[in-house]
Amino acid sequence: MKKIVVFLPAYNEEDTVGEVIREVPRHLGEGLEVQVIVIDDGSSDQTVAVAKEAGADVVYSLPNNQGLGAAVRQGLKLSYEHDASIAVMIDADHEYPAKQIPELIQPILDGTADYTMGSRFKGTIQGMRLHRRYGNYFFTLLQSILLRRWIWDGQSGMRAFSRSAIKNAHIIHDYNYAQVLTLNLIRQGYRMIEVPIDYKVRTKGQSFIKFKAYMSSVLPAIIKEMRRPVNRKRKSPVALMNSKRKTS
Repeated sequence: MKKIVVFLPAYNEEDTVGEVIREVPRHLGEGLEVQVIVIDDGSSDQTVAVAKEAGADVVYSLPNNQGLGAAVRQGLKLSYEHDASIAVMIDADHEYPAKQIPELIQPILDGTADYTMGSRFKGTIQGMRLHRRYGNYFFTLLQSILLRRWIWDGQSGMRAFSRSAIKNAHIIHDYNYAQVLTLNLIRQGYRMIEVPIDYKVRTKGQSFIKFKAYMSSVLPAIIKEMRRPVNRKRKSPVALMNSKRKTS
């Protein structure tokens, strides 16, 4: 039996967290068990009560609002502790399609990826404002340049991780996770695949993102991550081929 842990970072998302939980597919196939965990990032509304009522298996509350990066870090930690074979992270704001979780995890189940991202730009986008779109283009292009590979949607709030990726993922700051997590995992050698998804902008609640705070927090974190040494957990296909040649 493989366990799929779906975790939702949530901060004051009482209007939407229940809808997301109820849309998480609970039957993904024979031999797959699904568990839903909500990481409450110090909410001051009814997020916790709504999550429990909607059927979350675990609700973990941080003592105060620590930031999205901290909440995702805690979600990965709890996923590993709950023996997840695969962890799925999805935002609690109901912008991302929980019904597409089966498509998101399939490359990991097939053994062709260790880390997947739901890509809005390979799928469909409804209602994203122009300044958000340009900001996404900028940070995604920056990741592509730093990693020397094309990335379609580096800011996605819907991702899946193999057990090894869960264990070794490192999020270097508390404010956000989107860019540094991908940089960290790919630099460690983990295989990433983007899966097309259908996205619609939120109609309830408010985004935490403020342009000035985002830029002043995220750019220094990217620089810090790129300066950090990382140990490769997976060898590249070329390195594996060369290793086999030496031993043959």
